[in-house]
Amino acid sequence: MEARLYFEPEIKGLVNLKEAIKAVEDSFAAYSSGRAVLPGVINLDLTAFQGEVHVKAAYIEGDEYYVIKTASGFYRNPELGLPVGNGLMQVFEARTGQLAAILFDRGYLTELRTAAAGAVAARYLAKNEIKKVAVIGSGVQARFQLRALAEVRNFREVAVWSRRPENVRSYIQEMTPVFPGVVFLQAESAEVAVREADLVITATPSRQPIIRAEWLKPGAHLTAMGSDGPEKQELYPEVLARADRLFCDSMEQCRRLGEVHHALEAGLISENSISGEIGELVLGRKPGRQSDGEITVADLTGLGAQDAAVASLFLRLASKSGVGGQKLTL
Repeated sequence: MEARLYFEPEIKGLVNLKEAIKAVEDSFAAYSSGRAVLPGVINLDLTAFQGEVHVKAAYIEGDEYYVIKTASGFYRNPELGLPVGNGLMQVFEARTGQLAAILFDRGYLTELRTAAAGAVAARYLAKNEIKKVAVIGSGVQARFQLRALAEVRNFREVAVWSRRPENVRSYIQEMTPVFPGVVFLQAESAEVAVREADLVITATPSRQPIIRAEWLKPGAHLTAMGSDGPEKQELYPEVLARADRLFCDSMEQCRRLGEVHHALEAGLISENSISGEIGELVLGRKPGRQSDGEITVADLTGLGAQDAAVASLFLRLASKSGVGGQKLTL
C-alpha cells in the first residue's frame, strides 16, 4: 500500500484563501444539514509549557476521505525562536480506512480554515459598509483573519491591540503593504480599538475575558475564534447577552467550549438566545443580519468538518496540478 507525504511549502503553494473560504462555507452547510460525522474534540493542556493540543476528526458524507487533525499552540516558543503553531493532518480513504496521505502542514491548513470561517461569518453577519475593523491579537491568526476578511468586505481603517505592543508594531509593519490605502493604527487599549469599530475580530489564546459589551457600537459585528477550549475566553458574557443575533459554528460544541459556554454558565443567556449555526445561514434556513443597527456575534470553536474540507481541497488541487508529494510504502 502506498500513501503520500506532503510538506508545508507545497501545501502553501496550492491552497489559497478564496478556495478555502468556499470549501469551509460548504463544510458549514454539511455540518448543519447532518452530513458531517464528528467525534468529540480532544483537548490536551500542557500548562507547564504554556502549550495546548487539539485533536479533531471528521468525515463529510460523499467525500472520498476522512481526516484526523492534530494542531498545537505553544506560546513560549517565540522565546526559543520557534513558531507558536504546529500540526499535521492524516487523511484516510473513507471506503477502506487505508492511509492516503499525511499533510505535514505545520498548522497552515488549520490557520487557513479558521480564517476562512471568520470570513464566512462576516459574509452573512457583518454590515456591507465597513469603515473601521478592530483586531484583538497580533499573531498568525490575526494576520490570516484580516486577509480572509478582505475577500468578503472592504474596509478603510484597522485598529490593532494585543498585550505585547512590540508584536502590534510588527503586525502593522507587515500588513500595511498588503493593504495599500488602509490606515493601520496601534491602539493603546482593547477598548480604544473596539470603540466605533464596525467589525471586531478576536484572535487570542486568552483565558480571561477582554471585550466588554458597552464598547460595541450599534451595528457592530464580532467574530471570536480564540475560545476553542473550555478554559479559554475572549468576551465578557454580557457581550453575548447584548447581541441581537448570536450564531455558533456548532451549537453542541459551543455549549462545551466556546464563548456561549461561559455565557450559559454565567446565566446571562439561555439556549433560546442562540440564533442558530453558521451552516443554517449558508443553507438559508436562518436569516443573517436584518439591519445595520443590529449587533451580531459569531462564536467559532473550530470544526473537524472544516479540516476535512480543506484537506480534501488540497488533495484535489494536488492531483489536478500533478504535485505528488513523497511516496510512503506501508
